[in-house]
Amino acid sequence: MDFIDEIRTLAQRIEKQQEHIQTEEATKNAFIMPFIQALGYNVFNIMEVCPEYTADYPGLKGKKVDYAILMEGKPVILFECKWCGETLENPRHSSQLHAYFHVTEAKFGVLTNGIIYRFYTDIEKDNVMDEKPFFEFNLLEFTDASVNELKRFSKTGFNPDELGDAARDLLYTKGIKRIMAEQFTNPDNEFVKFFAKQVYSGRLTENVVEKFAVLTKKSLKEFINDRIADRLQSVIDLPDPDANEKDTESDEESELESEPSNGIVTTEAEMQSYYIVKSILGGMVDTERIQHKDTRSYFGINLDGKATKTICRVRIYEDSANQESVGSIDILDEDKKEGYCALNGLDDLYSLAPQLKARLASLLGGKASKTSSGEDEQE
Repeated sequence: MDFIDEIRTLAQRIEKQQEHIQTEEATKNAFIMPFIQALGYNVFNIMEVCPEYTADYPGLKGKKVDYAILMEGKPVILFECKWCGETLENPRHSSQLHAYFHVTEAKFGVLTNGIIYRFYTDIEKDNVMDEKPFFEFNLLEFTDASVNELKRFSKTGFNPDELGDAARDLLYTKGIKRIMAEQFTNPDNEFVKFFAKQVYSGRLTENVVEKFAVLTKKSLKEFINDRIADRLQSVIDLPDPDANEKDTESDEESELESEPSNGIVTTEAEMQSYYIVKSILGGMVDTERIQHKDTRSYFGINLDGKATKTICRVRIYEDSANQESVGSIDILDEDKKEGYCALNGLDDLYSLAPQLKARLASLLGGKASKTSSGEDEQE
């Protein structure tokens, strides 16, 4: 079972049993131990998952943290657990974990009620747990992206050094998103002035700033709505997989000759990039399966005409000074994260052959060999 499937199964269990769990101990047994096990740790091996791990600190003896994940005999992750019906907002809960964190060698602490898991580390000051968590995972409200972040804490994916960098990125990203949300709702004067200065040449008096505050808020909402509309349109315009197969080459020629009614114009340079990518990937799969989809934001190249099987996204513009087509390409990885590469010319695409082939291989689920029927056989 894949990691995300295990998380979904646990989430379903919580939805069914939550109202019947009345104690912290029951929460541990029903929710938290299965969660730790889903991360790949053996909850029945006290050399790997130690319950009631001693974490005495000056002035107080006999203090124990609920669970400690051990590696080479040393704690790396601490779990402080609460009843599933209890909120984690009580400062006393995080202060307990803070004390345990300080007197052990663990680099990560987790405060949980079996449903919400808050991950802490020492970004602000070495060996002192931060007041704010850098990552929060809710078993009843999660996304694929949050599951990918959670997977970093699994036994197979755990790397303390990489996790430290990722924790910083997550904490700062979380802070930036919070600020953005605040500015979208109620933009402050400095934020408004930043935009106003770009479009208004007059003096920014108090009255002018007030007017631009309204315009800025309106513009931000329209910008987000436009992006959502573009994304929805790109999905709506996907080819019907059950439709009769058409001559791919003739379709491409007609796209070049006619201008679509939605204002999107597929350029010759974009089509050249498509042909280059097809030539690179032609040895792995029937080229008819490699298709393209033009949008206002980028020129997408995908497998089987599906946006969920995007191979890369190309952005091309003409460098009039050098009479060359330049731009950039984003090649998605297994987690659907974009890897950005600048293009100084279309020939640069050939140097990206290994990345393009790796992306296609991940979409195919392994090596592919062409059959006479046009379908791929997985080895």
